[in-house]
Amino acid sequence: MNADQRNGLPPALPFWMSLVMLPLVVLAAMRGGLWWMLLPGYAWYLTTVLDGVLGLNPQNPAIDGGDGRLVWHRAVTIIWFPLQAAAIFGSIWYAAQSGHLSGLEKLGLFFGIGVLSGSIGIVYAHELLHQKSPLERWLGDLLLASVLYSHFRTEHLLVHHSWVGTPRDAVSARYGEGFYRFFGRVLREAPVSAWRAETRRLARAGRGPLHRGNPFWRYAALQITMIGLALALGGAQGLLLFLFQAFIAVWQLELVNYVEHYGLTRRHLGDGRYEHILPRHSWNASHTASNWLLINLQRHSDHHYKPDRRFPLLQSYGTAEAPQLPLGYPAMTFVAMVPRWWRARMNPRVRAWRRQFYPDITDWSDYDRGTLPMPRNAP
Repeated sequence: MNADQRNGLPPALPFWMSLVMLPLVVLAAMRGGLWWMLLPGYAWYLTTVLDGVLGLNPQNPAIDGGDGRLVWHRAVTIIWFPLQAAAIFGSIWYAAQSGHLSGLEKLGLFFGIGVLSGSIGIVYAHELLHQKSPLERWLGDLLLASVLYSHFRTEHLLVHHSWVGTPRDAVSARYGEGFYRFFGRVLREAPVSAWRAETRRLARAGRGPLHRGNPFWRYAALQITMIGLALALGGAQGLLLFLFQAFIAVWQLELVNYVEHYGLTRRHLGDGRYEHILPRHSWNASHTASNWLLINLQRHSDHHYKPDRRFPLLQSYGTAEAPQLPLGYPAMTFVAMVPRWWRARMNPRVRAWRRQFYPDITDWSDYDRGTLPMPRNAP
């Protein structure tokens, strides 16, 4: 794909496949029954089938030129928050006002909305938060607030990108660690870790943790606004449905985090020093359709190399440089929910990765337990 091909809507169009999920929300709300299953069916299963049909896309785009040629690629992430907000809060109002949805049908509907806000909304928030534009960063904050996970911004930008593959990073899944143990650990550790990172950043500027420059004030205000809106539109039921979709969204985010770096650790050089992050420290997938839906998130090694590189320009790596997943993220996150199945598929790949890149390391026990020294100067 060259620069001229990226100038218009058609080359960007596959990345707009997320918009199909919006009419599916309307169908699920109006028809009830099992219509909500269309949402995970589209995002998870149809995408996986299309991956099998379309195969891999290892082609790398040219990275020269400005953002002007990517207008239509950027547009889908910029318009997403109002669309997602309409889906969430419109459905809360509809569930409260209409009488034809049973309790189980409402849960199904908001499970599907959680698939939308997790599979799409958080992925788009991730893209937006890495950009320099204040508008894009605000839209990213709003998307995270709509799933009550605002601290992810701090944890991701200040901790994960600096300390991935080390004991300091909560979302670097350890070898042998099942998803459910990982999920509980992240829910406990990540908010505290984010607070610590922000307070240390403020302390370097001579400010206290309660200074107005602490983004946790903004996070709290946005999340309280979202909760208040859910209550105003749907009462206690609206709040419960809002919380349910937020949980489903966060569960999907952490499934993806689990898959992205499972068992991949940076070499400890001694005295709390670690090697620089390299392409080998992220799992990659070049599957065509799931990269369309997830706006190239699966080209994860390049994202860690150049975090502010916009998603259409992310590069793919071969097996000599980075480890490859056998399936795209939608399928791999499904496997991750069955720990025995996951270990059978992935542990041999981690061991092969160790033999390929670190044949001299014979004892991995401290890496596996997360008991290596914390990185020097880590917040």
